[in-house]
Amino acid sequence: MATTRRVIAIEPLTAEAFRPFGEVIDVSASKHFTINQGYAERYDDLARIDVSREGGYPRLSIFRAKPRGLPFVLLLLERHPLGSQAFLPMSPQPYLVVVSGGAGDAPDLASIRCFAAAPGQGVNYAPGAWHHPLLALDAVCDFVVIDRGGPEHIANCDEVALPAGTFWVEG
Repeated sequence: MATTRRVIAIEPLTAEAFRPFGEVIDVSASKHFTINQGYAERYDDLARIDVSREGGYPRLSIFRAKPRGLPFVLLLLERHPLGSQAFLPMSPQPYLVVVSGGAGDAPDLASIRCFAAAPGQGVNYAPGAWHHPLLALDAVCDFVVIDRGGPEHIANCDEVALPAGTFWVEG
């Protein structure tokens, strides 16, 4: 059986477009105030970290993503049903965010979307939001990641393989 190749368009990452999947972390739309005798600006409440289900706690990590060249094929989607997962790039390197709607055990493959993050933008996936693993472009990119730590016997990552060669991202 032949598969149909579906190209996923790359869209700008905006708070409104990303809302069904979580939150865009971006200081440009945030309340802020001056601190430290005027030498710093504080931007508060940028994302709702939601990790407390079943004994979870906030975990801070750094993920290092190897770059991918365009075009490339999407291989899988994953979700974290017990907590949110925030990604904050540590450099202005470009990266892509691929998400899909869908509730329960399967993503809605007809709703796969791809967003290009602008410099300084991060994302916070809502608990259970289907997404592709990190997609750095051009260069290695480090991300601060805030997600759920907790009892190791409780699984918090579901993966679904995508039909081979079906979903492509092109520049």
